Amino acid sequence: MSNTLTAEPRRPTGRREWTQDQIRQRVSELGQWFHNMNLRGVWTAPNHFLGDYPAFKFKNFAHALPTDLTGKSVLDIGCNAGFYSLEMKRRGAQRVVAIDFDDQYLNQANFAAQVVGEEIEFHKMSVYEVGALREKFDLVIFMGVFYHLRHPLLALDLIHEHVAKDLFLFQSMQRGSEEVVELEDDYPFSERDIFNEPGYPKMHFIEKKYTGDPTNWWTPNRACTEALLRSSGFKILERAEEEVYLCRAVEGENGAVYPPKV
Repeated sequence: MSNTLTAEPRRPTGRREWTQDQIRQRVSELGQWFHNMNLRGVWTAPNHFLGDYPAFKFKNFAHALPTDLTGKSVLDIGCNAGFYSLEMKRRGAQRVVAIDFDDQYLNQANFAAQVVGEEIEFHKMSVYEVGALREKFDLVIFMGVFYHLRHPLLALDLIHEHVAKDLFLFQSMQRGSEEVVELEDDYPFSERDIFNEPGYPKMHFIEKKYTGDPTNWWTPNRACTEALLRSSGFKILERAEEEVYLCRAVEGENGAVYPPKV
């Protein structure tokens, strides 16, 4: 199914705890970090081009999530270095499973969890393989992944079908209009003007690169983001931040059903 790592709270052999020199050395060995985290006084990305990322962003929507996750299970899809996984453990989550397809990010996340003393289960896995987990989670986190996917709607369908039990935290980069127009359920073939409305759901395809990144494939506008979520079986509870939505998994009407990958 996947390569699995479990970060268990442990200290370097022969020492009572990690020293800052040990942490600093290992942080450097693990390459460039995209998540800036404080590991016992050592920052992983102090010169991040976005500043204290993602902590400064999380502050804007942290209120939307339950402060007490005692007894709850969490799946962090595209966990990167594990910032959100660790935050959910700090809120008392009983079990956190984190997946990513990048070995460097998984190694960073595993190390960060060890240093701060939190037990997290890591899998090397793409979002298209989530059915192989054969488990549904109380909270699914899907932050900063959607627009990197060639098949983003498929990813939402798979998440809804196989792993989302209740809450779903979603983020996508958005570009275009902030307007949302009220649409009819159907239009005649002759109707063309509606598609030119700024608030009509649109998703822009990026053929080459955006911000120097060839994995930025899509940028939806606000109306498209919200329509995609609804179409995939997620009821929007709150637009917690400009690009962040807290949703609840409900009975889907349109999403296709795909079997899990064995």
